[in-house]
Amino acid sequence: MTLGHQIAWDDTVLPFQLDTSDVRGRVARLDGVLDGVLKQHNYPPAIEALVAEMALLTALIGQTVKLRWKLSLQVQAKGAVRMIATDYYGPEKEGEPARIRAYATYDEDLLTDAAPFDQIGEGYFAIMIDQGKGMQPYQGITPLDGGSLAACAAAYFAQSEQLPTRFALSYGKSTQPGVSEHWRAGGIMVQHMPKASPLMAKGEGSGDVLQASDLLEHDAEENWNRVNVLMDTVEEMELIGPTVPPNDLLVRLFHEEQPRVYDTQPIRFGCTCSEDRVRQSLSIYSAGDIATMTTEEGRVTADCQFCGAHYDLDPATVGFEAEQDARD
Repeated sequence: MTLGHQIAWDDTVLPFQLDTSDVRGRVARLDGVLDGVLKQHNYPPAIEALVAEMALLTALIGQTVKLRWKLSLQVQAKGAVRMIATDYYGPEKEGEPARIRAYATYDEDLLTDAAPFDQIGEGYFAIMIDQGKGMQPYQGITPLDGGSLAACAAAYFAQSEQLPTRFALSYGKSTQPGVSEHWRAGGIMVQHMPKASPLMAKGEGSGDVLQASDLLEHDAEENWNRVNVLMDTVEEMELIGPTVPPNDLLVRLFHEEQPRVYDTQPIRFGCTCSEDRVRQSLSIYSAGDIATMTTEEGRVTADCQFCGAHYDLDPATVGFEAEQDARD
């Protein structure tokens, strides 16, 4: 493979359904998306791994949701990791790519040699859906538990949506001959199809964390267990997939379950920040407030944590008093 060559199935999500098992799923492969996310920052390896896992979960979950605008995943914690935030923007038009962005904040002095998930500490995992203007946003949370962000996401779906869900993920730095070292990630999400499922219709779960066995019975439980046994056979290199197309992986894992595939969704790294959005965020402040934000050079500056874009504004042109003056 030559330097910079992208594999056809990189940065895509392939939806599928297992007809004999009432299970739906997604296969995701991320390459350039992760490069776009991680090159904006100089994260330590443990933080890079957590951001890669979160971005992969975001691609899998975002494509599952019938999304009009934005899905966000967020970790808020008290350990070395303070926050991990990702956004998934659904395609604006049929055939266009979805967009993902992500970033993390952390206390470098608290980082250790422990596993990445162990750097997080106490906190919560949240899924938020914003369907745009005029639509009520949704948020569901679950504790940070289970040893991985994927386990947290699966617990969220079991608890808040009563949907048995399983993730198999792999991510790391690719060191293929002739290709510069870079991050790759791949994963599968499977979910038992509900008999009736207005998405996100249920409220947040309460009490003990639910397991798949609490949600299924008889044939449904047997089908779900069989799919999980097959998922246990997947290998990390199959998930990352430099040489294994998603279709081939599905046939290898689930050929007896009659996999049916749908249109592939391309994904790109993309940020929605802009000067107009910065100005809008500053529009709630008075001229006095703006003065406290003004640098010694007499400017108001802002940096996007997702993409690193830098904005440099004249303080006289921002804030609600400046907007009022403009209207007058």
